[in-house]
Amino acid sequence: MLKRWFDLSVSLVLLLTLSPLLIIIAVMVRVNMGSPIIFKQQRPGLHGKPFYLYKFRTMTNQVDKTRNLLPDDQRVTPLGKFLRKYSLDELMQLINVIKGEISLVGPRPLLMEYLPLYTKEQAERHLVKPGITGWAQVNGRNAITWEEKFALDVWYVRYHSFLLDLKILLLTLYKVMRSDGVFDPRNGTVEKFQGSISSVKEGQR
Repeated sequence: MLKRWFDLSVSLVLLLTLSPLLIIIAVMVRVNMGSPIIFKQQRPGLHGKPFYLYKFRTMTNQVDKTRNLLPDDQRVTPLGKFLRKYSLDELMQLINVIKGEISLVGPRPLLMEYLPLYTKEQAERHLVKPGITGWAQVNGRNAITWEEKFALDVWYVRYHSFLLDLKILLLTLYKVMRSDGVFDPRNGTVEKFQGSISSVKEGQR
């Protein structure tokens, strides 16, 4: 209850305080990329229950000759890269927090298609609400492997506390200002999770 009260209070204050910035970002996205301004995608929440996550749009809808979307790194606009660099595209998720779908702190909500790929231990990340930021985000973000991210997420699920959440929020501000780990240094963009070696072995038993 303390966490929910904290999430709701902070999110409402931030939305009101940052409303001029949100309007400016919305106008810039509309001018540079057109409609829609908000990117909406279904993600798994608590216990894997789906919900729609909101973000400011950062990519175009460019397609190739066969009408398939171009790779993400070819569709991200300069404005989109700037929004991602400083996590400004994530600000719309404050609405998700107010709706009670996610928390300020928790494992990041990933793609629905990843659900059957998790090992039993990795699936523990869904035993708490997902968050705008989390333990994995302040310990490497996109610069670490999927397995490392999930290990950090599971550690958070098992040992989370209100004081740890406050620590993560403060570290998040520091990381955002430094733009640490926004892009995967190996590929520039984050590759999709294909399943861990251990999960493949489990599926073959």
